[in-house]
Amino acid sequence: MAIDLALPKQLADAGWRVKISDKETVEPPHVTVIKRTNRWRWNLRDQAFMDRRPDPGEVPRELVAYLDENLATLVKAWDGMYPWNPVKGEEDGDE
Repeated sequence: MAIDLALPKQLADAGWRVKISDKETVEPPHVTVIKRTNRWRWNLRDQAFMDRRPDPGEVPRELVAYLDENLATLVKAWDGMYPWNPVKGEEDGDE
């Protein structure tokens, strides 16, 4: 089941959403930032956008800061959904 991150009212009212989809089994750990039909993938391992298009500069700084502030919550949610593909994988030094 997909997980939505509760956003501050101002961001939610502006139409922004952040979710972990339930069909991301083979992709690097990430959340999807959504506004209308635009989607940005934000990598949970390096806290950076994964794609150049749509332009990540269109995502408000306040939303990116909110992702950073809630990183632990997002990592826990991802790892709960995809324990075989944890955020801190073998390449990050886990055994």
